[in-house]
Amino acid sequence: MTELLERAIARVRALPPETQDDMARVLLSLAGDEEPSVPLTPEEEASFASSRAQAACREFATDKQVRAIWAKHGL
Repeated sequence: MTELLERAIARVRALPPETQDDMARVLLSLAGDEEPSVPLTPEEEASFASSRAQAACREFATDKQVRAIWAKHGL
């Protein structure tokens, strides 16, 4: 292990556990790990699958629908 990597790991060890996990995911992703960055629940997986299927059929939200969602969340 290089000195630079050892220093980085030492710094990450001092961070809260959740932040350590975030940093580990980034490092694994950069190293070519194919695991998803954030584990999804089965419900989230199903929602994304549905969204991808709609996009494949070119079924997109209208501008009015997008503005309504943004307004709902204060954006």
